[in-house]
Amino acid sequence: MEKKAYITEEEQKKCRRVADAFAELEDVDVVVVDVGRYGFVKLQYYTPPTGFENDFTFTDSREMFEDLWEEWLHTQLIMMAKEMKIDDVDYDDIFKRLPEEKQNELGGRKQHFAELAGIENG
Repeated sequence: MEKKAYITEEEQKKCRRVADAFAELEDVDVVVVDVGRYGFVKLQYYTPPTGFENDFTFTDSREMFEDLWEEWLHTQLIMMAKEMKIDDVDYDDIFKRLPEEKQNELGGRKQHFAELAGIENG
């Protein structure tokens, strides 16, 4: 039986860079795992003994970058909402309540992650 690859070697290298750029997400229960010829899998919300609640497979580095960027941004917004004592977490609403300086700072982080990952931010 022939083994089929679902990700090219080039995309696998690009995805590895993206995963490395967002390694800090492991602190909030998000793990990205290289699963060889199948691509990369994002595992989320670990609870023993059942394991991870969510999993998403990626074979495209740009899609993976955008997903992990959203994950990182939402994590930041949740932490800010707690600091601002906002119970109803609506990401857009929280972002709009932030001072313009903070909004720009968060936007700049996307460029930072893109540079780390070798992805054009566009």
